[in-house]
Amino acid sequence: MKAEQEAQFQEFVRARWSHLVRTAYLLTGDVHHAEDLTQTALAKAYRSWRRVSRSSSPEAYVRRMLVSCNSDRFRKRRVTEALTAAPPEVAGRDEAVSRADERSALLAALAQLPPRQRAVVVMRYWEDLSEAEVAEVLGCSPGTVKSQASKGLAKLRTYPGLAQGMDGPDRSRASSRQGGSR
Repeated sequence: MKAEQEAQFQEFVRARWSHLVRTAYLLTGDVHHAEDLTQTALAKAYRSWRRVSRSSSPEAYVRRMLVSCNSDRFRKRRVTEALTAAPPEVAGRDEAVSRADERSALLAALAQLPPRQRAVVVMRYWEDLSEAEVAEVLGCSPGTVKSQASKGLAKLRTYPGLAQGMDGPDRSRASSRQGGSR
């Protein structure tokens, strides 16, 4: 790789590392897996950086690699992780603890979704990508994105730790975003 391309790749990694790790964390549910997944995707991007950098959106290209690497992880070994709904010791119920509990419940609920639904929910509602953008990242049709998002949200609504939080104002926002295109 030429020095100019090397510098361009390093700048891309510096600028997008935390965002890619955050996305990977939502896909995997584990910070260590997320970092490994991001490193794997970036290693693949590095090998083909000339092609990646010429694409209309290098970040979308690498995000697609991230999702593919995550799918490969499930193909290679089917290991299920048992996430707990709450930490073993419960401290006083202040706002920070409540937010942490909600986050834990959300991560546990996401872990229960099949990989494809999880990827769609994360890309669509966390990454705030349009249905067309998610379809491009996952290599499927916008209709598939809609159906996977609908099924994923339906499963999340039945998850005990999220049921009460999904009945509030966020549910109407999620439902409106789910039904319409951007």
